[in-house]
Amino acid sequence: MEQYLNDLLAKARVYDLGMPYFAGMPHHPNQPPFAYTLTKKHGDVTLTEEKISFCNDLFVMGGHTGTHLDAKAHVACRSIVCDDLDITDLQDYRDGLRVLGIDTTPPIVRRGVLLDIPRSVGCEVLPLDFGIGKEEMERAAGAEGVEIAAGDVVLVRTGWIRYWGDRQKYVSAEKGAPGVVESGARYLAQRKVAFTGSDTTAYDRIPPHHLPCHVILLAQNGIQIMEMLNLEELAREEAFTFLFIALPLKIKGGAGSPIRPIAIV
Repeated sequence: MEQYLNDLLAKARVYDLGMPYFAGMPHHPNQPPFAYTLTKKHGDVTLTEEKISFCNDLFVMGGHTGTHLDAKAHVACRSIVCDDLDITDLQDYRDGLRVLGIDTTPPIVRRGVLLDIPRSVGCEVLPLDFGIGKEEMERAAGAEGVEIAAGDVVLVRTGWIRYWGDRQKYVSAEKGAPGVVESGARYLAQRKVAFTGSDTTAYDRIPPHHLPCHVILLAQNGIQIMEMLNLEELAREEAFTFLFIALPLKIKGGAGSPIRPIAIV
């Protein structure tokens, strides 16, 4: 088995789909920012005559800050989450979600599919008012020669991650940003995908700010969503199908978790 894995990895390429975390990084306006400090520098405390030292740090962030995965119960419509559960009495401030928290999501190892929407419409990055519906998804899949199957992880590229260094433009809470619209979310649900994600802060096109695709995917179908993925290298290499791996933290009752997803081609 070890030799098999070594041979497999020797022939494969690994793509890092996660974005870096740093103070001042982009984040959705509804989520807390990332905060960081080095709490102990080398030399603050030394041990033994050899002056051994340990540095340490502290960081604070929300479960939906940076590249992350939503828990199934992240979104409710009239207090109903997926599996038709009323979440009202199944949550509290101390213990979080008592059902469908991020700790119930196992490690993700599935076939991934990249839908490179800018490539299919002949541009480098989608304009801020561009909506990705069923037609746009089918056109991209057809141009790439892939078919979305049940259980897939479908990643939708807008090209918007190029604005990561400009926090205001990337978040674009007032002017809006491209993303998936309702017909696209329903299409993915009909295809029975397991997970989906994009390179924007919200996945949905914004406005509207109530994110209707989150309701369709999470609350109505239990399809978990990832945001702020880096899909640029996959797109440049035209790697449209791959092995997708992501491991959410087992935060008991958590509404989401940071992840560092990879694609293996």
